[in-house]
Amino acid sequence: MGEATRRAVLKGGLTATAVGALGFATARSAAAVTTPVIHSTAEWNARPASGAIVVENHKPTYIVVHHTVDPGNNTDYSLAHALQISRDIQNFHMDTRGWIDTGQQFTNSRGGFVTEGRHRSLEILRGGKQHVQGANVANHNSECLGIENEGLYSTVDVPVALWNSLVQLIAYIAHQYGISPEFIKGHRDFNSTECCGQVLYNRLPELRNAVGQQLGVSVARLDAPEWPLLKPGDTGPRVLTAQRFLRAAGFGVPTDGVFGKATADAVSALAAEHGLSRDSCTAARASDESAYLGSDIWPLIVPADRSTAAWRTELAR
Repeated sequence: MGEATRRAVLKGGLTATAVGALGFATARSAAAVTTPVIHSTAEWNARPASGAIVVENHKPTYIVVHHTVDPGNNTDYSLAHALQISRDIQNFHMDTRGWIDTGQQFTNSRGGFVTEGRHRSLEILRGGKQHVQGANVANHNSECLGIENEGLYSTVDVPVALWNSLVQLIAYIAHQYGISPEFIKGHRDFNSTECCGQVLYNRLPELRNAVGQQLGVSVARLDAPEWPLLKPGDTGPRVLTAQRFLRAAGFGVPTDGVFGKATADAVSALAAEHGLSRDSCTAARASDESAYLGSDIWPLIVPADRSTAAWRTELAR
């Protein structure tokens, strides 16, 4: 699968004004933000990219948190291991995904070592005015800078070293680009995926606050909850609501509140109809995410009688 390009309009209401994204530009100048150690592609002996690296002539809007899934939650916290997983990820992205290079801009190991992912990401970040287009958030790569965190965080928490390096790295990126902590997102806020894992995803408010402390700025509350993520096997009122919306969209699914095969087939068909990637993250290596119903599916089925924010708030109840 090729690298997804940006859609003209961000789905799911993920929009931002320049004032919102750069709102703390004056406050951040007084903050003492530590420049993290980031090991370059040369240091981990990266393969050359197989195509031209695209440099967007603008700053990213969002900093997006991922988990790698593979190689899992191992206990090798060494720098040598961090460099090796960078090579492994690049091989997977180039040889299996068919991308020109590593998909994400930066990788964070369980030992707290940060490496450059896609070539030129570090160089361009240091300039603070442009960003390298990655391939880690399908249909939104023009707006997003992605960080892969080594491990699988669906049921377990991240190591302290990884957490601390993630806070420091994001604070530095936000400082360089003038990005407010409110614009730190999880991958699932853009695509229907488990990524960055439920446990790590639940800690995003804490992450925003920790980054805000590093920057010396207060963190505003988000206007509305994000779209919920539903999976095959789920049951309950949200599934029933989704089924009703799918029926209204012409799909013959039951309205029993059980995310069974018919509902999964309808979601997969809807995604295919609209050209949505179902395999845009290494999280898909842990389970089949092709029928997940999340942030890129809900906007296609919710009625037009309410705003995006209103529907997200309603579905969060």
